[in-house]
Amino acid sequence: MTQIHLKDLVSNSVKYIKEHTQLIPETGIILGTGLSGFIDYIDVEIELKYADIPHFPLSTVESHSGKLIFGKIEDKVIVAMQGRFHFYEGYSQQTITFPVRVMRELGIKHLLISNAAGSLNPLCKNRSLMIIDDHINLLGDNPLIGSHDAYWGPRFVDMSEPYSKRLIELAENIAIDNRIKVNKGVYCVINGPSLETRAEYRFLRAIGADAVGMSTIPECIVARQMGIEVFAISVLTDECYPDSLKPVSVDDIIENANSALPYLNRIFHQLVIKI
Repeated sequence: MTQIHLKDLVSNSVKYIKEHTQLIPETGIILGTGLSGFIDYIDVEIELKYADIPHFPLSTVESHSGKLIFGKIEDKVIVAMQGRFHFYEGYSQQTITFPVRVMRELGIKHLLISNAAGSLNPLCKNRSLMIIDDHINLLGDNPLIGSHDAYWGPRFVDMSEPYSKRLIELAENIAIDNRIKVNKGVYCVINGPSLETRAEYRFLRAIGADAVGMSTIPECIVARQMGIEVFAISVLTDECYPDSLKPVSVDDIIENANSALPYLNRIFHQLVIKI
């Protein structure tokens, strides 16, 4: 997918979407595994299936429903992805981040991202929240590799502040006001879909990661290229401590994500209003 071809594909997707809604969203939201319940907070105007949007990828993960949702939270217009895409599904980095470019063309200035992740830091417990303030990309790939189109922004994107300090401070204050315990740390992305070994968990902790997952960073990189302000938060769904490691299933991860969902929803809801 060349950058020039990419612009045409994005334009076709945007054209289709604008035929179905006149809303101009200011904030985009990406909902991670087990976290789609946030939709209940949205006054939904329209839901568009990914399958119906030209050139949109399709989610192959059972817990991701695959809808682009437009609506309002109070007076704020938002667009939410109910289901995202991962490298392990066989998609290229450019395809994974395609929806972020579409959302930018629709008007978003802020992107809120949620994910389910494993805790590497003993101070960050299972079923708690971790605000991401930095990241480590171990995918071995980058969505900006390839021919460059200056339309989207610079080729060499500055990542000194991948996650907005302003939005992090807002979220921390919201958590304090609502008596929600949140951690803050470094998120690391790996390919998946297999979980990590004990030795790999030791390595990730040694290089400075507090949590590990399989998403988020490609979307952040592309958003920052386009000047979009990013906030990301992980729901910690399992504890990845090498010396006490226990087997975990996808069902366990989803159950644990659902346990922390009310707290995540409250932070996202108020953050959208305060942005």
